[in-house]
Amino acid sequence: MARTQQKAPSVAIVGAGFGGIGMAIKLKEAGFSDITLFEKADDLGGTWRENTYPGAACDVPSHLYSFSFELKPDWGRRYAGQSEILGYLRHCTDKYDVKRHIRFGTEVAAAKFSEDAGTWALTLKDGSTHTANVLISACGQLSRPAYPRIPGLASFGGELFHSATWNHEYDLTGKRVAVIGTGASAIQFVPAIAAQTERLTVFQRSAPHVIPKTDFAYPPILQTAFRRVPGALRASRWATYGELEPRALMFTKFPQVSAVYERKFLRNLRREIPDEALREKLIPSDPIGCKRVLLSNDWYAVLRRPNVHVETAPISEITSSAVITAEGVAHDADAIILGTGFKANDFLAPMRITGRNGAELNTVWRDGAEAYLGITVAGFPNMFLLYGPNTNLGHNSIILMLEAQIQYILDAVRHLRDEQLTWLDVRPEIQNAFNKTVQERMASTIWDRECTSWYKNAAGKNTNNWPGFTFAYYAATRKLNPADYRFARNRAPKIDSSTRQ
Repeated sequence: MARTQQKAPSVAIVGAGFGGIGMAIKLKEAGFSDITLFEKADDLGGTWRENTYPGAACDVPSHLYSFSFELKPDWGRRYAGQSEILGYLRHCTDKYDVKRHIRFGTEVAAAKFSEDAGTWALTLKDGSTHTANVLISACGQLSRPAYPRIPGLASFGGELFHSATWNHEYDLTGKRVAVIGTGASAIQFVPAIAAQTERLTVFQRSAPHVIPKTDFAYPPILQTAFRRVPGALRASRWATYGELEPRALMFTKFPQVSAVYERKFLRNLRREIPDEALREKLIPSDPIGCKRVLLSNDWYAVLRRPNVHVETAPISEITSSAVITAEGVAHDADAIILGTGFKANDFLAPMRITGRNGAELNTVWRDGAEAYLGITVAGFPNMFLLYGPNTNLGHNSIILMLEAQIQYILDAVRHLRDEQLTWLDVRPEIQNAFNKTVQERMASTIWDRECTSWYKNAAGKNTNNWPGFTFAYYAATRKLNPADYRFARNRAPKIDSSTRQ
């Protein structure tokens, strides 16, 4: 007997950054058309829309920080800046006709799964609702700014903003500026603004490892070669991959190799910072790689400027006009810029996600986020994560991981359609075994050393990083294994957006 033709599942995607856009493109190419992307902002781009601070750029080479199916031959630099990356995402959205699927200015507040119907009911911030068979989170790990809990912060009377919400209307010229934090954003914007300021004080809690960035502008002749010579651009991409991927050995397999890189780092620091007192402040207390390794060619140079001061004493409070350290020293400031990073462990927050039997994701994840392959969570059928738990990298491009996840999710959505399934749900024992292995492997990585980083939650569990090679992750996610899942079949018709209110 011929199988009854089923409607393709409807898909709701939360977030229109790299993950959401790439997912929508591949769904459309596979013949799925009932796709809605919910974007809380008025534009696409995710982190590359939000982070417009001076000097914002990627720390992964451009040829690898782009989709494998949409290579760009005319990147301006080896490490692209924010505006060029955002332009690339807009190009992809236009070329693959994704923009018409995006609902801008629409934030998802909650999502609840109906086991009988096999659908997710989304509650939007404006009170309206949307129903879909499949829910895909593409919120990322670096989407919610983290604000420090410093007494008196709210009482500061000058200009105050986070690097991810940069106030471009405020003129820093001649101002006394306090920068709190020395992470990936600060090492880019501090060199870009220091010359404008009268005085710039960098409050450093712990010194980062900052290594030279092999950056350069691509000359027109090379851009032309990438465009015209068959295979040249893809060869550059593979060469970049071959350069970066072996670094996983230091992070995950042989942490002792970090000693070699530590010595190299210290030699460079001695060359860059001849002043012994300043250099002492800039020597990290953690082993290299335990926290995010930062790339910059001008960080140490800017710290040598006479109008720049590195303050390592802890901050005790902030008054209306100054930052006060534990030593009782007041650092007067006209403006405070927070380079304090993001809430990387709050993967789907602040959304309230309710799965089977009333299970709340926040409760399920109270001891730390977990997901099978970083993609599916037991008890939450037809829900998939892009850039989910334990899929971040310390050595290569996150776009590689996203494309592996996109392919896996696409296979799952095809499975729902082709097998006429209402829902699929990863088996708890499969998820538990996977995460047990991940955490066991994590124990031998450099990230498990005695250091505090955004890779770990408050309890010290590493919920962010993948403890292995990207090609191993590709192999694990190449195809959905039906034996890993429980299924429900034909309990309700697929949702048709033409009948949705």
